[in-house]
Amino acid sequence: MLISLSLQVISTVNGSPPRNSSAIASIDPHLYHTGDGLIQEVKELVGRHPERLTMETWKSRNKSYFAEILIVTFNHGGHENPDKYRILLSFGQHGRELITSEVALRLLGILCGEYVLPGVDPTSLNHALEKLVIKIVPMENLNGRKLVEAGDLCERRNGRGVDINRNWSVDWGKKEKDYDPYEENPGSAPFSEPEAQIMRKLSHSFRPHIWANVHSGMEALFMPYDHLNTTPKGIASQVMRSMLQHLNHLHCHDKCMVGSGGGSVGYLAHGTATDYMYDIVKVPMAFTFEIYGDLDASNKDCFRMFNPIDAFTYNQVLHDWCSAFISIFANTPHRIQGIIAGKGTKTGEMEPRNVHMDQDSKWEDRKALVLVDSGEWLDLARQELRTYVKFFAISSALLIFFFCFRMSKGKAESQLRKMSTTGI
Repeated sequence: MLISLSLQVISTVNGSPPRNSSAIASIDPHLYHTGDGLIQEVKELVGRHPERLTMETWKSRNKSYFAEILIVTFNHGGHENPDKYRILLSFGQHGRELITSEVALRLLGILCGEYVLPGVDPTSLNHALEKLVIKIVPMENLNGRKLVEAGDLCERRNGRGVDINRNWSVDWGKKEKDYDPYEENPGSAPFSEPEAQIMRKLSHSFRPHIWANVHSGMEALFMPYDHLNTTPKGIASQVMRSMLQHLNHLHCHDKCMVGSGGGSVGYLAHGTATDYMYDIVKVPMAFTFEIYGDLDASNKDCFRMFNPIDAFTYNQVLHDWCSAFISIFANTPHRIQGIIAGKGTKTGEMEPRNVHMDQDSKWEDRKALVLVDSGEWLDLARQELRTYVKFFAISSALLIFFFCFRMSKGKAESQLRKMSTTGI
């Protein structure tokens, strides 16, 4: 089922994309699926290829707000093997970035053989995939996506106005001078949002070797950190940067920005998924990919800013980024082995953890903080302490102000009474 919104697409001439018109763009039903329609296509795809794909739906709730996320697992041959490398990819974390979920659907089609990527040898691809287990979240923020489909084309937050990519615990809640609550509302507490709760549980149970959070709005290949104007030190950072430079040259035509999110994009982001994956889950290689952006679009023209509006560009984005992911899959073993060798890490130290998965649990704000890593407890404790110190300081200042105000008012009334009694 496709979106019943219209956008007249100008046909391409000689293989070139059309120029942008001045009209505000809306969602083209001939290019983009609805959120529900895309999820249904994914489910049907899994049903046709049970030997390669499995799926499960994880659910979580905070009071009256409910969310569920479909997770698709690709495992060539279907058998468990702890020696396989694990990759976790998340698409559609922000509702307005429709193109990211379209890439996820196309990528799943390639993995199960229904879509052949030009220039890729199927035999070589299958050989590379035999060494991997890949979990794909096609649409992390279905509730927010529905708001976009209802007409709010600029909406990036979830169904109750929280930015899921500001709801993680690393440096949570810090606000820059240009903070915009419409864009970056971090929620009432780290992991207050069901979507973030589900993804946190998934990351701790699966413990991926590679994480990629896929967005749109520009063309960039980011590594940690988002909340700092720097990248990590050590062999892992060197390997990450090397892989990103390789991808930029082969698939981004050397036009993607490469580096840390905080150091490259021009602003710091706090409480992001990628920083959590790297610092807390200890994912060796954690990335944020920005796969498309129309920098000439007006701020009011959100759909055009974050998504291709013509068939040529749409298909080019799908081809380029699916090719990039195939390159990642092919290069994962030797990249990860390079990190392990450089750190002296044993392979067993990176195996999945046996975390109990209560898929339909009902969480409250603070119950969401059932965290696995002791380092995360310390980080959150520091954040809570800073919050209480600020609250205490503000409360004390207000109390002093009201006390002084009452004292001043009392003295003034006393003076007036004295004046009235003396007749002055």
